[in-house]
Amino acid sequence: MAKRNFLGPHGTVLGLGEFWLLTLAGFALFFGGWSLLAWSGWLPANLLPSPRAVWATLVRLWENPFAGHVYADHLLASLGRFLMGWAIAVAIGIPLGLLMGWYRLLDEIVTPLFDSIRFVAPLAWVPLAALWFGTGIGGPLLIIFVGSFAPCVISAYRGARLVEARLVEAAQTMGASGRQVIQHVLVPGAMPSIISGLRVSAGLGWQSLVGSELIVVGAGLGYLMVQGQGNLATDVVIAGMIGIGVVGFAIDVALRGVEAWFRKRWGQTA
Repeated sequence: MAKRNFLGPHGTVLGLGEFWLLTLAGFALFFGGWSLLAWSGWLPANLLPSPRAVWATLVRLWENPFAGHVYADHLLASLGRFLMGWAIAVAIGIPLGLLMGWYRLLDEIVTPLFDSIRFVAPLAWVPLAALWFGTGIGGPLLIIFVGSFAPCVISAYRGARLVEARLVEAAQTMGASGRQVIQHVLVPGAMPSIISGLRVSAGLGWQSLVGSELIVVGAGLGYLMVQGQGNLATDVVIAGMIGIGVVGFAIDVALRGVEAWFRKRWGQTA
């Protein structure tokens, strides 16, 4: 297996050991600074609990229900909503982007409306989602969908536009139909761009999760944080934030692995 290097400041190359050492140093500085600030007494403990106190709260939340559920139930509820909303965005956005890149007329029809809507922040849809869906699951799914949809369309569109014209012409010369060109030339050629876009899409969708759970729901990390704020429990709020960060990082790592696999298959460098 080839040795993997990482770029440091000014283009210097870091080995794997140096990379992880610097990563751990960054975490140590962050948690050390947090601990010093908490223990200094400059802020009351109820506003800035120490890392140790937050860890104790996390352990307690795994065992004892808060806001009606234990921590694992809140996490799974959020993850389930995210996966559903993101899957809908991927299922609609990627085919739409490919078709827009392939059919110029569709591109000209959809692009002005798409460019107008995609700049509306996902949180701006919260009141409308609440009016449309009330307390049902449709509201959170809409917010996550809105956050995830645009990157799916853009990445697929750009991927389709980057497919070399000679490959399309060669397939058409051999008698391939429009559907066959899309299936065997357009989709494989656009796939690296699509996979890269999925990382961006998943990140924005997961960030939209908290806003989606401001709509009346009965469980979820966002709901846990809102209930913690209502009970003046800063440690619970930070525990929810930690869960969102860790799961978001895990999602990105998984998609990064998928991206690396596709790039290797298509003979591209990461």
